[in-house]
Amino acid sequence: MKVQDIKHKVTLDDFEHRLLIGCVNAARTMYIEQNKPTEDVDDLLVKIIKSPSKKVSVRI
Repeated sequence: MKVQDIKHKVTLDDFEHRLLIGCVNAARTMYIEQNKPTEDVDDLLVKIIKSPSKKVSVRI
């Protein structure tokens, strides 16, 4: 089994989603400041931003 065959699903609320984007963007900024390549971080950031959202109904 290749590593690329494994996929993960993570459920985040709106706050967690924004926090994750901010953290990955901060890592990207650090890479830029250190003159390191950012292609992988860029791809991850785009995946997070474009990830589909799903409304969840809560029953009380």
